[in-house]
Amino acid sequence: MIRCQPRKHNGLRMGRLTPALFALALVALLLSLGCGETKKAQAVSQPPAAVTVGKAELRAVPVTVAAIGNITPYTTVQLKSMVTAPVVSVNFKPGDFVKKGQLLFVLDESSFRADLLKAQGQLAKDEAAASNARLQAKRYQSLFQQGVVAREQSDIMDSTADQTEAAVKADQAAVETSKINVRYCRIFSPIDGRVGDVLVYAGNLIKANDANMAVINQITPIYVNFAVPEQYLPDIKKHMGTGELKVQSVFADPTQAPANGKLTFVDNTVDPKTGTIGLKATFENVDHRLWPGQFVNTVVTLTTIPDAITVPLSAVQNGQKGPYLYVVNSDNRAEIRQLTLGAQVQNLQVVKPSDKPGEGVKAGETVITDGQLRVVPNGPVDIKSASAQTPAGTPAGSSTGSGASSAAR
Repeated sequence: MIRCQPRKHNGLRMGRLTPALFALALVALLLSLGCGETKKAQAVSQPPAAVTVGKAELRAVPVTVAAIGNITPYTTVQLKSMVTAPVVSVNFKPGDFVKKGQLLFVLDESSFRADLLKAQGQLAKDEAAASNARLQAKRYQSLFQQGVVAREQSDIMDSTADQTEAAVKADQAAVETSKINVRYCRIFSPIDGRVGDVLVYAGNLIKANDANMAVINQITPIYVNFAVPEQYLPDIKKHMGTGELKVQSVFADPTQAPANGKLTFVDNTVDPKTGTIGLKATFENVDHRLWPGQFVNTVVTLTTIPDAITVPLSAVQNGQKGPYLYVVNSDNRAEIRQLTLGAQVQNLQVVKPSDKPGEGVKAGETVITDGQLRVVPNGPVDIKSASAQTPAGTPAGSSTGSGASSAAR
């Protein structure tokens, strides 16, 4: 009698595995059918997400270059004495604002007055001698023509007269030198500006051209020096040739309004070590807010883009495909839009226009600025409030890096 043995596969009976494999396949099929509808069902069943919104608007956006600027005086004067004399009086206080021509120091002039009197006396003596020598020379010239004296004697008298006249000129120079020394004993401010600390006091003996007596900085107007990468030099030269380039100094304190100036100097050489070009802006500084040695954020406005689409910066998100934002449609649902970004101006982001479906944003559309984490693409939203907008034309005060451009070329 022959018995039939059941077939085996890899040591296991097929009859026992078939129900298990069938059950696993059935579960996998059900899962695959359900996953395709998950996102659609989620979008439909998702409760409205509470969001804050803003508007995409057309604005005039400035094309700017930003850098860190250092404030320097318009003019700096170091006061030194031209004579050696004791200081009699100091006619200002440390930190005073002084005017051009204001008397600052008085030195003892008594010795120079004495020198002046001595020089004037010597001048008078030599003038009398010169006058007599010239008369003698004329007399001997007449006697020589009559044949009474020799020519040699006449020439000697002429030479003596010339020597005495030269002595008179030397005496006149000595008198002028003494007068100048007397004037040097009174030291006046050569410019309008702010004086620093007093470096010498009454009773000190000051030597000629030795130490500084005081330092005056002219701060109205004032300079702001800064440097930008050489790649911006063509644009700066181009726009500077078409008109006056405006420059703003933005303070760290947001409550202070920027100071307005103009670009007045472009260096003639690019620094080969840093690859930057030196610039200098002039500010009127009538309110004295800019102070020598201070550092400020400096923004040069090259030109202005008249009609740029801007959205609040908080609306822009970063994803695997790049930057995007959510637009609220007429059904109060969130549409996702991919973006191509342009300039960043304070809390506004410029978005480049696009005609492709699912990309870009148009002026007037409502964008989500807060609550994006709760939003599902094409899901419902509940608008709670609108975010504040930045006024048009606000300078790019947030761009503080050296050579950072606040607008795309």
